[in-house]
This record gives sequence, structure tokens and C-alpha cells, in this order.
Amino acid sequence: MGKVPTVNKSRLVIAFMIFCIALVVLCFRDGYIQIVKGEEYTRMAMEQQTMDQLVEAKRGDIVDRNGNKMAVSTIKYSVWIRPASVMNSERETQEARDAENAEKVETMVNGLAQILGIDPQTIRDELDTDKTLIKIAKYQERDTADAIRAWAAEENVSGVSISEETKRYYPMETMAAQVLGSVTDDNNGLSGLELYYNSYLKGVPGRWIQNKDASGRSLSYGDSRYYDAEDGATLVLTIDVAVQTYAEEACKTAYTERKAERTSCIVMDTRSGEILAMASYPSFDPNNPRVPGNEKDVDKFNAMSEEDQINYLNQMWRNPLVNDTYVPGSTMKLVTTSAALEEDLTNPEEPFYDSGSIDVYGTELKCWRWKEPHGDETLTEAVRNSCNPIFVQLAQRIGTENFYAYLALFGLTQPTGIDYPGEATSQVQDIKTAGPVGLATMAYGQGIAVTPIQQITAVNAIANDGKLVQPHLVKEIRSADGEVVESFDPVVVRQTISQSTATQVRNIMQFVVDDGGAGQTKVDGWNVGGKTGTSNIEAESNKIIASFVGVAPIEDPEITVLFIVRDPTGEIYGSTVAAPYGMQVIENTMKYRTVESIGEKGKQ
Repeated sequence: MGKVPTVNKSRLVIAFMIFCIALVVLCFRDGYIQIVKGEEYTRMAMEQQTMDQLVEAKRGDIVDRNGNKMAVSTIKYSVWIRPASVMNSERETQEARDAENAEKVETMVNGLAQILGIDPQTIRDELDTDKTLIKIAKYQERDTADAIRAWAAEENVSGVSISEETKRYYPMETMAAQVLGSVTDDNNGLSGLELYYNSYLKGVPGRWIQNKDASGRSLSYGDSRYYDAEDGATLVLTIDVAVQTYAEEACKTAYTERKAERTSCIVMDTRSGEILAMASYPSFDPNNPRVPGNEKDVDKFNAMSEEDQINYLNQMWRNPLVNDTYVPGSTMKLVTTSAALEEDLTNPEEPFYDSGSIDVYGTELKCWRWKEPHGDETLTEAVRNSCNPIFVQLAQRIGTENFYAYLALFGLTQPTGIDYPGEATSQVQDIKTAGPVGLATMAYGQGIAVTPIQQITAVNAIANDGKLVQPHLVKEIRSADGEVVESFDPVVVRQTISQSTATQVRNIMQFVVDDGGAGQTKVDGWNVGGKTGTSNIEAESNKIIASFVGVAPIEDPEITVLFIVRDPTGEIYGSTVAAPYGMQVIENTMKYRTVESIGEKGKQ
């Protein structure tokens, strides 16, 4: 046997040493990975292999006081693509695999695009990412989902899956849209009651935790854990769909006939403060909250900049009856009258004289009929005639501090606390700077701006024997299984005036309706009290607000109604522009609520 050359020996030794060194390095590396980095890499592997999928909770329904569904969550379908499962060719060469994968992708893209009715390039752009799971379409109907499943099975397309999700749906479309509000794409409250009660409505999502590989296949050593979602609660509103319909129909009719900028109406249950209807026109469809509700604005909206569109939508979503203020005009005279009677500074039969105007520290304040003064009139007649100079006299008797105290008592200096987001704050002149003229103008409803919900709440206190109740829109909250979680009882905030004073003012309001002022349209079968108002829109003196507030039946009030017409064309006075529509709402509501009419009482 020949001797191994020295050179070969050296090479063997060197190779062996290199092998030993490499083995030691590998051992250290393996130890570093398993011991030093073991915990970190284990965590990373679990993150890659674990699919933690949220299980969406069903958003709670919103129903009216009689259980009619106004907002519900419907089942829709999302289409997903898992790229790793699509491109799963097992051909021998890379070139063959790439060709087969490209063919699979084109088949999938074209098939989905045709069924979904979208541009194939949209899907290609989505696939050109590093995402392991891509949502291609959402809120699809069941027919579309079934068509995709059938197509995928027929064409043997892998990597396409369908998941269920919920979408908010408003079956009554535009009804009470500003009250209900709308939701975002991920089913969170965006505006209105959807936003205010979002924490109750949205529920608690569940989780589905699974161990899967990159292609979405379950791992043999993995486990699966499922945590049920807790569905959202149901809101039971104080709104009555029937009364809401009457209010919305009257608003739409007034808007059309009076060619107004906007019309609005509130119907309140006198004793409880529950809002039976809250309507505004034009409205919008919360199923498509980013589309103008007024058809004539669609082209204008499409031509707007993105910033202007956002401003337009925010204004459209606003509820002007809560979120905006207005100048109440002569409806404020009911508060002034109440204060003067409560302080025993006048009585319904006290004689006054109207010369057409009154001088207040060098400022002439005119009656609306200053060219043909009312002359001799009682307080009751002055309310009917809406005679400004008489109310200036009453305010002077009451005094500044006392007048402001009554504004506060009637809730006109603070928000009402209604359960609705973004309630506006009234604009009342500072008591230190108002002066005699400021006091005088506020007495007849100018120089002050309040929210419509504040104004109807104040007048409702007169209807409710002087008790100021807090207005509210939700009657109770029920869990997903129907149990009452929370109920909202009437809240009496304070006594504003005595019962006897309230009765006196209501009698005056009935006289206003029966003998003029608000009596152009009467309600057959019931005694109704009311007061109209006509005012200039603050900072827009060329625009007018016509309004009417009414109470029925006047002997034992059940409802209080406020109707507002913003910037009508042609006639401008509340008695002709707002009162007829307010009376229409009162009549329809009274008939619906089956309140006994005077005639029915007489037959007993």
C-alpha cells in the first residue's frame, strides 16, 4: 500500500479543520437560534401561522315606539382572494410554473370582473401587493356570492373565498334621516342617533383564531378557537312612524307650495317630553348618505371641489331642529306673557293702547302694522295681534334681571340635554350689554336666537301646567335577546310658572287660534291654542323665517307642535305660511291618537 503524499495529508488536515470549525460555528449558530433567539422566532412563527379574524357583531336595530324597524343590519357578502392559493402550480420548471400561474390569475381576474361588473385592471392592481389576503369587493348580494361560488367550482379556481358581513339598511329610506343619522363603511356611527348611541348599537366583535400556512391550509398541529360576537342593543325610539309621516308630508308640501329654502317640524308629547316626530325637508337617504337628497343639487354637487362636497354633506346631515339656531319671532311673546302674568304685572283683560310704535331711549321700535295701529286692545288681543309695542311695555315692567331669569327658567339659555349629538347653544345677548333696546327686542322675539328644540320645550312647559320636561328621542334600550337594558322615564327639570298662570296663557293661545292670528286653519273637533311668528334670519335680513307653535287639546294638552318655514317665497307671515301646515299635523296626529273630540264628549 502506497504512502499518502505529504501534500494530500496537509489538505486532509486543513479540510478536517475547516469542517470542525464549520461544525462548531453551526453548533453555536443553532444554539443562538434555539436558545437566545428561540422565544422571538417562536413568536414570529406563530404570528405568521396564526389567523386572528374578527367576527363582526350585528349592529342593533333602531325601531319606533311601536316596533316598526327604521334601521336594521342586513347580511351582505365580501369577496376575498388569497394569492398564494391562486398561484400554486406544481410544474417541474420555473418557466412552466410561471406560465401556469399567469394563466390561473387571468382566468380568476376575468371571471370575477365579469360577475362583479368591475374593471379587470382594478383586480390586477389589488393583486400587485404583498398582502396575503385581499378584499376585492364588499356588500354584495347573495345572488352574486352564489354565482361566484358556482363559477369557482366549475372553473376549478382556487384562492377565492366568500365571507358574510353586515351592512346598515334603512327600510324607510329618507324617513327621519337627520334623526337616525348614518354609519361609516365599518358600521360605526357617523351622525345622528347612530353616533350618539353607537356604544350600545355596535355590539362587541368576536374572534376566530386559526393556525394556517401561507396558502390558507390548516396546520395539522394547529388549533382553532372561536369566540362569539355580542350583537348590539336595539334602540326603541319615542318617534311614532305615523306621526313622523304626517310631519314629513306637511314639510314637503309646505316646501313645494311656499318655494321655501327649508321646512321643519317637531311634535312633542306634552307630559313626557317624548319626541313623536322630528322632520326636516329636504332630507337625504341614509342608505346613500353621500348623495344629495335634493335632486336639483346633484349636478351642482358633482361639480364641487372635494372640500365643498364635504361641507355640503355635513350641512345635509345636520339636524336643524337641534344643531342650528333661529330667531323665534313672535312665538317668544308667549314667554314674555307668562313672565308678566306670573309676576302679577298684568292680567289678560288689562287695556293697552298701540300707536304703531314705541320709543325706547331714542330708538323707535315699530309694530308690524305701524301704518294702521291696533289702537285699544287688551293683553289677550295684543297676543292675538302680535303687537310689538305692548310686549316692550311688559318687558320694561318685568325688568332686565327678572326677564333673564325667566329665559333661564324656560330653558332658553342652556341646551335642553336632548339625547342627540351636537346640540347648539342659544345666542342670548349678554345681560351687561343688552341695554333697554336689547331687552325690548328680545321681548318680542328679535335679538335672540334659540334652537327649535329649545323653543318647543319652552312652550311645552306652558302646555304642561308650567312643568319644563327634558325632551328625549329614545324610550328604551333592549339587549339582542329582547331584555330591557335601560328605560328613560320623563324628567321634570323644573317648575317654570304656576299652573294658574299656565292656564291663563293657554286660554290666550286658544283665543289666538279661534279669533285670528293662527286661526286661518282650525282643527275640527278639538280646541287648539297657538301662536305664530315672523322674523328675519340673523345676518341675512332679507330672508324670513315663518313659524307656528300649537298645543292640543287646549283643556288637557296631549301634543305640542312647532312648524318652521325658512325663507318662503311670496307671503311671509307665520299665520299664512306656517300655521296651516302646523294645524294639519295637529289634526292628523289627534285623529291618529284617538283623543276624544269635543263632539264625542257631548254625545256621552
